[in-house]
Amino acid sequence: MLTPLGWGTVAVSAPLYAAGWWLGYPEPATLAVAGLVAVAAAAVWTLPQPRLDVRREIAPVRVERGEPAVGVLHVTNRGRSARGLSAHDAAGPEPVSVEVPRLRSGGTRSVTYRLPTGRRGEIPVGPLRLARADPLRLARRVREYGTSTVLLVRPRTVRLPPLPSGRAHHLEGPTSDRSPAGTATFHALREYVVGDELRHVHWKSSARTGTLMVRQLVDASLPTTTVVLEARSGAWPEPDDFELAVDAAASVAVGAAAANFPVRLLTGEGRLADTRGGPDDVDVLLDRLTRVTTRDGPWSAVDAVRRVRAGGSLVVVTSGAAELGRVASIRSRFDRVVVLRVRPAEPASAPPGVQLIDVADLDGLAQAWRRLGNVR
Repeated sequence: MLTPLGWGTVAVSAPLYAAGWWLGYPEPATLAVAGLVAVAAAAVWTLPQPRLDVRREIAPVRVERGEPAVGVLHVTNRGRSARGLSAHDAAGPEPVSVEVPRLRSGGTRSVTYRLPTGRRGEIPVGPLRLARADPLRLARRVREYGTSTVLLVRPRTVRLPPLPSGRAHHLEGPTSDRSPAGTATFHALREYVVGDELRHVHWKSSARTGTLMVRQLVDASLPTTTVVLEARSGAWPEPDDFELAVDAAASVAVGAAAANFPVRLLTGEGRLADTRGGPDDVDVLLDRLTRVTTRDGPWSAVDAVRRVRAGGSLVVVTSGAAELGRVASIRSRFDRVVVLRVRPAEPASAPPGVQLIDVADLDGLAQAWRRLGNVR
């Protein structure tokens, strides 16, 4: 397959040869013949199909926005010595080119290259194309290897402690030992570990699996942290502001989940996640927020709150002051209400019973949030 340079050489050489022959000048004709011979030699150079084993890895497959992620390309040559190889990968709309060193027969090369992680979302990586070109880049042969792999670029987060809320404050998280009488409920079965109480053993499951299984209990009295993200397109004229809003929502949700508190995650369109509390929930929350995008719709963030169970903390992430009045109307349904305004255009006063934080960046959010935890 000829490259644009190869086709250009052919397009110039043919009329150059005709002009030299017609005018009786041998120099242009000789130059044209040299060009055509070079194109023919390039086509012959790339004609043999190299016998290659190609494998690509991505590390890590989940990464925070802006953090490094790399592709590792492993190429093994099963045929004759091969040179002039280059790999062409794709990370979403962005092409990534990688030069592969010369491969001797039976040799293996591993090449590492950076993947772009500046944009949050599910980034398809691949398919990988391996091209072999002649030294003059007049012709090349391209072959695809493998399929696409998804790189999850998650929101950035800062560590935020959970806000005290509700009538029962279990700051150590939900365990059956610390839960008040009548509030411990069944959550899941897990294998027995030393120290578990024998009264929690589930004998039927233990007999069926051949492994001692115990019932994992959670404290149903723990307050839920409800995080509501405004995701209507009209609220975010600047895409970077919406990315910061997603980062802020992720930081609040992850902070509560890491402390073993239940978390409910909403947008105006409805529920994104509803977790029971625990470190495993962090991945669930981050993955759901990785996929969230702005959309046109009539439902605001506060509209979604009206459709969920009351109680616990409510954190609304929005852009301006338009929602403050509506948030105040549902204040009585929650023990604590916080509004995070991301890069607002104008100052605003918090309604009675509502705490307000203006967020310019994640570091500022972390400082204001810690001060907020000392105010009740």
